[in-house]
Amino acid sequence: MRMTALTPEILSTFDTLFAEALAAGEPDRTAMTVATVAMDGRPSARIVLLKAHDARGFVFYTHLDGRKGRELQAHPQAALLFHWPRVRDGVQVRIEGDVEFVTDAEADAYFASRPRGSQIGAWASQQSETLASHATFEAKLAQFEAEFAGREVPRPPRWSGFRVRPRAVEFWFGAQYRLHERWLYECSADGEWSKRMLYP
Repeated sequence: MRMTALTPEILSTFDTLFAEALAAGEPDRTAMTVATVAMDGRPSARIVLLKAHDARGFVFYTHLDGRKGRELQAHPQAALLFHWPRVRDGVQVRIEGDVEFVTDAEADAYFASRPRGSQIGAWASQQSETLASHATFEAKLAQFEAEFAGREVPRPPRWSGFRVRPRAVEFWFGAQYRLHERWLYECSADGEWSKRMLYP
């Protein structure tokens, strides 16, 4: 399936709602559920933070060897869900699409913008692996603090970002009596976007 850029209408609708989420005082408008396919074919979901978005898609960062990183590399498709209950009468944005790596330049730039403690933590954490004790993790943090003392912390080689390139985007607007308004945008196999309304 050929993936094309989001239409201006899709992007502007998302940007409008994203701005409204900030104005409405959502605790963290960037929080989104990311659902992936586990190695055994079962669904797996967790909350991550949106770090960038544009016509190409929606970006988040993670350890590549953690559970979601492994799942996305094995099955490069994902579903995203934003829920902003304070916007209008409640809004959801549902996104489904294929996944690709961000460029090294994008990952380097974002990693450099993180607080130093988060940078050190990315080196110390073996994400999703069994941890014997918190003291073990504290020792690893101290180890990398010493290793990078007095210099910038480079991006770990197995830490990067994923971009979800949408093939379907749904805007769900809450309404009384559950008479919700739903608009679904879908990208066809030849890269053309369509729009239709769904029953609540």
